[in-house]
Amino acid sequence: MNGNRFGRLFQVTTYGESHGDAMGVTVSGCPAGLELDEEDVQAELDRRKPGQSMITTSRGEPDAVSINSGIQDGYTTGTPIGMVIENKDARSGKYEPYVTAPRPSHGDFTYSTKFGTRNWGGGGRSSARETVNWVAAGAIAKKILETEDIRVKAHVNQIGEIEAPEVSFEAMLEHTEENEVRCAHPETAEQMRELIDEYQTEGDSIGGSIYFEARGVPRGLGAPRFDSFPARLGQAMMSIPATTGFEFGLGKSAREWTGSDRNEDWAFDADGNPVPEGNTHGGLQGGITTGQPIYGEATWHAPTSIPKQQKTVDWETGEEKEIQVVGRHDPVLPPRAVPVVEAMLNLTILDFMLLGGRINPDRLDDQPGEYDTEYHPSSPDNE
Repeated sequence: MNGNRFGRLFQVTTYGESHGDAMGVTVSGCPAGLELDEEDVQAELDRRKPGQSMITTSRGEPDAVSINSGIQDGYTTGTPIGMVIENKDARSGKYEPYVTAPRPSHGDFTYSTKFGTRNWGGGGRSSARETVNWVAAGAIAKKILETEDIRVKAHVNQIGEIEAPEVSFEAMLEHTEENEVRCAHPETAEQMRELIDEYQTEGDSIGGSIYFEARGVPRGLGAPRFDSFPARLGQAMMSIPATTGFEFGLGKSAREWTGSDRNEDWAFDADGNPVPEGNTHGGLQGGITTGQPIYGEATWHAPTSIPKQQKTVDWETGEEKEIQVVGRHDPVLPPRAVPVVEAMLNLTILDFMLLGGRINPDRLDDQPGEYDTEYHPSSPDNE
């Protein structure tokens, strides 16, 4: 089975299944000299782990990470970094009814058709639990990018029909982690939480979206066509389970804009460098970064594991049957997906930075610098 590796120079290779003994990730290409310990990684894993609120699965996983290679005396050595997160609260018995009777809209049947077998406990390899590995790797990428004054942040901007107003990057930094929904607009977060509670009470689920933004990314990352920055970022975002859409800049609303409205005139900045006036392109032109903030949105469908009665067929017995998917599942995905989105954006940026020789090894043990939080990309007419 292929598809277990992400990145060119900063390579992330993962293993593990939802109800297996452990999840694990090997990170290759991390420069030597970065101060790193398990607490750096654990801080990000704690944001993704299950059981952190009433609107997440009650599965009691501590998601405690163990780093077993690539570190000496608290610093990276440049060799592969191995990390393991053990599964402590798997209950596979609840999934036995679905061994040959696929749950509606899951990957049960397609997975079994392709490989002839599968680990059916909790969805096995196709489970979103696998993203714990991505967040662990993303924590390392985040720490490296901080030495280059690059900052990434995301927040839940829509749940169902409830959409948050545009917020600044500073507001995202300040408010996203203050509520269970991870929406940077507190008043909207309360409305979102009430809506999620309604669907959860009804035994149903609901979809939503996440807005993301990156500051400090230098110009010149990416290449046209298949190695364009948005092409590889799109792959990263669409790899996250249950993602149904990825946009950057104006996104799908660009179809409503004329060329004269969307096009950005060029001007000189204070240092005499050419810069676009505005940022309708989301920091990307011709598949290459412009040096402006990169921003966009990803969309998730409603979780497919719901306790309502549904219909399926048993491909072994030939019977049609009604099933009720029991177990511990999230009623909505974006709140726990925020750290996953940030991880994939950090991994994508760092890989491009390494490919372009943009990482300064002498700065790896520096403290993070100050981040620009004044630019507000929500209006395409910003100048």
